[in-house]
Amino acid sequence: MRGLKGKTAIVTGAGSGIGRAIALRLAAEGVTVGVFDVSEKGAGETVAAIEAAGGKAVVAVADITDYTAVVAAVQAFESSTGAGTDILVNNAGWDTPMPFLKTDEAFWKKVVAINWFGPLHVTHAVAQGMAARKSGRIVNIASDAGRVGSSGEVIYSGCKGATIAFAKALARELARSNVTINNVCPGPTDTPAMEAFVGTGEQGQKIRDAMVRGVPLGRIGVPEDYPGLVAFLASDDAAFMTGQTISVSGGLTMHG
Repeated sequence: MRGLKGKTAIVTGAGSGIGRAIALRLAAEGVTVGVFDVSEKGAGETVAAIEAAGGKAVVAVADITDYTAVVAAVQAFESSTGAGTDILVNNAGWDTPMPFLKTDEAFWKKVVAINWFGPLHVTHAVAQGMAARKSGRIVNIASDAGRVGSSGEVIYSGCKGATIAFAKALARELARSNVTINNVCPGPTDTPAMEAFVGTGEQGQKIRDAMVRGVPLGRIGVPEDYPGLVAFLASDDAAFMTGQTISVSGGLTMHG
């Protein structure tokens, strides 16, 4: 992709799954990646994989629900690279499937803290520097749950819908500062989070099979299905795109 080599990026939730795949792809494009994750072990494994492939990466252990910790982690990453952050990928997320009427306030607060306040914290910490430098790319990993809803993921769906609307509004505010903000919405994806969601054994397989039947391309996603689009949106090739929401779901959802 044009314009990525030599840039710096922060990818949240990069210790596993989709976040790790995105971090690996950006590093392969010549980007120095800040691997932000609450798990030091997961972040270290991602950095090791990047370095083994000849790329550059930095471990940043950070809880995105803690704004003070996020600011400190961003500052530490930028000090280590000697440059401001060029690219931010808000990927970290969490949920547990449960009918809304069986949830409680503590569960709501946890889902909202990670999936809604988390991206707000990191974006606020990073975008100020982008606006000052008149340059930046922000990509939110939202979800089709935020576009069409998802049974058993009511709070999560609301957070992802909020993330999509937030990106559109902030894209308008920061456009004159040459900061673009776009959303990528994965469909069902085979990650550790998916295993936790559907469970294992015969019942889990039945849920997976039902998901596959609903996807026109005949499979659920894998983490490697998304990094190419993220790299594109972070590159000079997407310089005239902002405020957009793109589904990558094998045709499960089709928006005009």
